[in-house]
Amino acid sequence: MSDILVAASSHPLAAERGRLADYLELTKPRLTLMAVLTALVGFYLGAGELLDGRLLAHCLVGTALVGAGAGALNQFLERRADARMARTAGRPLPAGRLAPAEGLVFGMVLAGLGVVELSAAVNLGTGALAAFVLLSYLCIYTPLKRTTPLCTLVGAVPGALPPVMGYAAAGGSLDATACILFAILFCWQIPHFLAIAVLYRDDYRAAGMPVLPVVDGNGRRTARWMTVGSAALWAMSLLPVWAGTCGPAYLVGAGSMGAAYAALCVVAGVRRDRASARQVFVASLIHLPLLLAVMAWDKLS
Repeated sequence: MSDILVAASSHPLAAERGRLADYLELTKPRLTLMAVLTALVGFYLGAGELLDGRLLAHCLVGTALVGAGAGALNQFLERRADARMARTAGRPLPAGRLAPAEGLVFGMVLAGLGVVELSAAVNLGTGALAAFVLLSYLCIYTPLKRTTPLCTLVGAVPGALPPVMGYAAAGGSLDATACILFAILFCWQIPHFLAIAVLYRDDYRAAGMPVLPVVDGNGRRTARWMTVGSAALWAMSLLPVWAGTCGPAYLVGAGSMGAAYAALCVVAGVRRDRASARQVFVASLIHLPLLLAVMAWDKLS
């Protein structure tokens, strides 16, 4: 009898933990973490010799709130498409574990708090960039995913802005370094997303999303864009040395890592198979954090 009572009493707690996990999943935690890490690097590069810890904390919290809110609102808007994809059908909204209204309100609250946090506790410029990220991601990129393969390029714009937000939050003007950070993140997303789209081509087709690998029958255009994107990323990653942001150590690290990553993309373009696309995807997750870490380590004062 005592075991039954314990089990019964644990059900509400288990259900509550399940709902918390579902709300966490709405925030797309891995994407949000990536945004926070890139904002951190941007802040460090934009700061002077002394870091303002309070300002940095507000920047990272605000960025996390905006990223989490954007993730939740994106899942609200794409809940029907997600239900048609095996990869996303188990998400809280298409699976019915949370009601659409819950996802909408949750996302709006988080996004609104993030913009307010950045505008009031950091500066208006950073808050304006955050608002632009939300509007471009939700109102332009998300609808375009159902109409054109060019959505990848459009979506790379809001995805490239978190390090610029961090740079602006530290008081740095939007100078050459800020533009280079944007360019690096923009170019990185092209082979990264195309590799994902190759891996989940059938899912995107089922959801009616004409991403490039879906409409590119022989895969040649996908291969070309992946190669061009990785080559552009390699070139952009060398520019911090030209801008005087980083020194020779960064040049060696960025040059070698960029060459290796571009070579993987070329191989994937030649083979045009899932195994090669997976290698590009995994390498992209390693390449960007390492590149930013070396950039921060070799920052010139």
